[in-house]
Amino acid sequence: MAEPEFTAKGVRIDKRLRSLTRAGQVRISDGRVELLTSYGSEIDSAPVQAVRASRPWFAPEDRAHADLNGKRYSLTLGEHDPAPGEPGPPAARRFIEAVRRAAGRGG
Repeated sequence: MAEPEFTAKGVRIDKRLRSLTRAGQVRISDGRVELLTSYGSEIDSAPVQAVRASRPWFAPEDRAHADLNGKRYSLTLGEHDPAPGEPGPPAARRFIEAVRRAAGRGG
C-alpha cells in the first residue's frame, strides 16, 4: 500500500447533530477518502473524485465539511493537542487542498 497523501488523527467527526467519534482519523490514500473511528473501523469512504470538501462559513479555521456518498460530515481538525513528539494536527484548509489535489481539481 502506498504512503497516504493526507492523514489526520484526533479528528472529531459529526453527522448532522450526532457525534460519531471525538478522536477519529481522516485519511486520503490510494485514491480514496476514508473516515475512521479511533479504533480504525471505517465510518465511510469514497473515491476522492466523488468527495466534496469545503469550509463552512463563519466557522473556526479547524472546521471542514466533507460530502461522501450523499452524506455530509462535519470534521474538526485541530481541536486536540498532539501527543508528545507528534506534529500538530493539520488544519482544515490542508485537508480541503489535499482532496482537491488528489482529485486533480487543483488546490
